Amino acid sequence: MPRLSCQDCDLESWRIHSLSTMAERTDDTKSQISLAEYSPINKSKRTDGSQEQDGDQNTLQLKKEISLINGISLIVGNMIGSGIFVSPKGVLIYSKSYGLSLIIWAVGGIFSVFGALCYAELGTTITKSGASYAYILESFGSFIAFIRLWTSLLIVEPTSQAIIAITFANYIVQPFFPSCDPPYVACRLIAAACECLLTFINCAYVKWGTRVQDIFTYAKVLALIAIIIAGIVQICQGHTGHFKNSFEGSSVDIGEISLALYSALFSYSGWDTLNYVTEEIKNPERNLPLAIAVSMPIVTIIYIMTNIAYYTVLDSQAVLASDAVAVTFADRIFGIFSWTIPIAVAFSCFGGLNASILASSRLFFVGSREGHLPDLLSMIHIKRFTPVPALLFNCFMTLIYLAVEDVFKLINYFSFSYWFFVGLSIAGQLYLRWKEPDRPRPLKLSLAFPIIFCICTIFLVVVPLYSDFINSVIGIGIALSGIPFFFLGVYLPASRRPQFVNKIMGAVTRNMQLLCYCVLTEMDPNDEKKPEIKFN
Repeated sequence: MPRLSCQDCDLESWRIHSLSTMAERTDDTKSQISLAEYSPINKSKRTDGSQEQDGDQNTLQLKKEISLINGISLIVGNMIGSGIFVSPKGVLIYSKSYGLSLIIWAVGGIFSVFGALCYAELGTTITKSGASYAYILESFGSFIAFIRLWTSLLIVEPTSQAIIAITFANYIVQPFFPSCDPPYVACRLIAAACECLLTFINCAYVKWGTRVQDIFTYAKVLALIAIIIAGIVQICQGHTGHFKNSFEGSSVDIGEISLALYSALFSYSGWDTLNYVTEEIKNPERNLPLAIAVSMPIVTIIYIMTNIAYYTVLDSQAVLASDAVAVTFADRIFGIFSWTIPIAVAFSCFGGLNASILASSRLFFVGSREGHLPDLLSMIHIKRFTPVPALLFNCFMTLIYLAVEDVFKLINYFSFSYWFFVGLSIAGQLYLRWKEPDRPRPLKLSLAFPIIFCICTIFLVVVPLYSDFINSVIGIGIALSGIPFFFLGVYLPASRRPQFVNKIMGAVTRNMQLLCYCVLTEMDPNDEKKPEIKFN
């Protein structure tokens, strides 16, 4: 009979411990549960403070490896996606003038700063990863938090990542097909390879993911700085004709101005990225708000200055007719170096996709730890300290959507739910101020910030219902489709759930745990900042 190595014995002991821990936490009566069975765990069972911890020497947890610079790169890298390069015309279409469009870009930046500052307070008060999911869970309970998680799992995260990956693939292959569209299958395969590569990098080490993020954030910011400098040079040379009577023809229709602002805010989305990884930030009470305070002015100024550069070189008809405004700009200004902009767009997509993978995997990790997803997703690699199962699950979901030909249409379904849950999480900030006024808050804003943001969010929730009613209703239906799964997987006691589901999940959990060399984690009830494992 073959002998097991020490490493194999260690892994087997970890496996048996984790499975026995799941069984103990699932049933208060501590009845025996087969290793082939599996049940999601209720939050109340997971965070029972009556259980004693075994000591710091017997813990395994996600490491705090994200520095201030890494945090700034994550926020800036996720906010600055392909949109500012490809389609800033969304604001101009509805505002109908250069002057009004620039004002709307500025208003969108200020509004995003308000939201980001509110999240800075929430992130230092509720020191869990997961961003709005964690804040809604803390404020309004399990059901609404599950619906938030369900919409992200089912459509928001995989759809947005699939679109970013496809955009990356299109711009990478564009130089090889200058006069025609690139092959459909080739683009989808390259997009899938990009998703898999970044998933591997983030599975390997957190530091690898943050270094990739730093490099590609610098690359996209440098590309935008080149565009801005080119625009400034043009202005200094007297090319200011497009700004004469810049408010002429401006829209006065409230509906159109609302849609213009909505387009600008969509480009600013991503300011909550760092809140998804709060537990992995070094000194989060200092670095989380500081990273937000540095990132938001950078992005706002870059966006406004980039649009000024575009408007200096291109008239409104050229901007509206272009499928990629930055490429059209480069063709007119950069001459033989115009090829650099499509590459910059691809780099921007690559960095944005990396930030999205990092954030969404932590969302699924936290959702699993709270009992809203299978326990497998809250496991981490015992040596690399990365949530490998959550990363692989995120990759799998994205690959499914890459096989959907009309994946771009799916993005229209979650505009309503996105702003609804962002607004709800900040409404939770107001609720916690009232319910727990003495709770420690390293950063405490004036109540004017969350109140103003919540009022504006109501407006942002109503806009898509007015302008895109059918897609908004479909999005609401997708969110509500999670109710049966909440009832079956979270609300029902483990003993009343279908046993075949438990057996299937048990088999999958055992095999994936061995394959991924990972173990189960849980939030330490005595210190929210430390997800840990207890073992003897």
